[in-house]
Amino acid sequence: MSASTENQRTLESFGYKQELKRSVSTVDLLIYGLIFMVPIAPWAIFGTVYNSAAGMVPLVYLIGLVAMIFTALAYAQMAKSFPLAGSVFSYVGRGIHPALGFFAGWAILLDYLLVPTLLYVFAAESMVGIFPGSARWVWALVFVAINTAVNLLGISSIKLANRVFLVIELVFVVIFIVIAVTAINGGTIPGAEWSTDPIWTPSEVSGPLIAAALSIAVLSFLGFDGISTLAEESTGRRNAAGRAMIIALLIVAVLFITQTWLAALMAGGRDAFSDTEVGNAFFLLVQQAAGTGWQNAFFVVNVLAVGIANAMAAQAATSRLLYSMSRDRQLPAILSRISSRQVPLYAVLAVTALTVVLVLFFVGQLALISSLVNFGALFGFCLLHVAVFWHYIVKQRSRNWLLHGVVPVLGFLIIGYVLVNADPLAKIGGLVWLAIGAIVFGINRALGRKPELTIREDVPTSGEGTGAAERTP
Repeated sequence: MSASTENQRTLESFGYKQELKRSVSTVDLLIYGLIFMVPIAPWAIFGTVYNSAAGMVPLVYLIGLVAMIFTALAYAQMAKSFPLAGSVFSYVGRGIHPALGFFAGWAILLDYLLVPTLLYVFAAESMVGIFPGSARWVWALVFVAINTAVNLLGISSIKLANRVFLVIELVFVVIFIVIAVTAINGGTIPGAEWSTDPIWTPSEVSGPLIAAALSIAVLSFLGFDGISTLAEESTGRRNAAGRAMIIALLIVAVLFITQTWLAALMAGGRDAFSDTEVGNAFFLLVQQAAGTGWQNAFFVVNVLAVGIANAMAAQAATSRLLYSMSRDRQLPAILSRISSRQVPLYAVLAVTALTVVLVLFFVGQLALISSLVNFGALFGFCLLHVAVFWHYIVKQRSRNWLLHGVVPVLGFLIIGYVLVNADPLAKIGGLVWLAIGAIVFGINRALGRKPELTIREDVPTSGEGTGAAERTP
């Protein structure tokens, strides 16, 4: 039996037709996850993290990897049993109860809707830096238009764009490594020398520092979960989305740690970057080591990676989540309509329309958007960990206590800690969003729009600990 036939039967076992185009290989999923997390993401926030972590930026990302690996493993376990496009909406809804599934999906929707907005606003700010006097909103709308066009052309266009941008980003990672090693060995930057202090300086490590680093690091890895939204477009067998999430997380962690270690060494042991330097600290180091020309090149690549590549991936993930929630009658039915290119047409257009409104409203307010993005992801992750435990340990009597017991409990504690200690503005905004979700949920129930999350008993779900196929209430 071919992989595509096997995937077709798996999707039909959940009561759905194959509507999205199955053309995404496991490698494509991996590339998509890397683009979503942005291999060069530390460039833009290097100075801020450096100041808050006493120069130990690579330690921050190492802590982030340890923290997020539990969530990645939890995603992989649920993707194995429920290879559907709805991400936590599907996982929590089928793993625990449809009502909780709605709120998990609604919470992560806040993250997915605001991530493109955040990226466009950030890219627009950068473009104003390149072209002083230009309007931020114009640049934001240019990026929105480009990404919408690529998304409407179909998954094949997204795959091609992802490959091109990943190559560009990785080439510049290599260029930076060459620049950094040359500068450190050649003494180009005063005080820059080889050391392990940025990774671990015992005298500077403390509980509050690690706690602050945890908050920064967890949020830096957001994006690997977007791979799960392409599950229904995957051609791979045996939980391709789950494997791609874990591999992408590990790869990007290595890239983050390597780049930030070298950049921290180039900082020459300084205590902190000044207020005028902190926003562009990484690019200033490149300028000191290789000149203004390379600094500008790195700056442009960073803008394109954020404004086009990353935002394009975020828009694709958001449209798949809207498609899945609409298909299960939790959002307007029009959002689940598919175009001739096998793309959720109206879901993509809805994301575009909402993004335009949000961009015009939030332009120039990076801190506010960032705080709201964090809440949606963290709340959804917490419910995901509960779903893993409930689905496998409680419902299926799994004896794999490590993956189905220890991992989700530790993951819940880590993400819960970050959520409880999140910015007060993020918690207020998040609770308001959940209140709006409660109203939508109540309207759905009043109109009888209850999702029918059934599993055909003649085609059991995959996964360890499964016995007879279940029927979700």
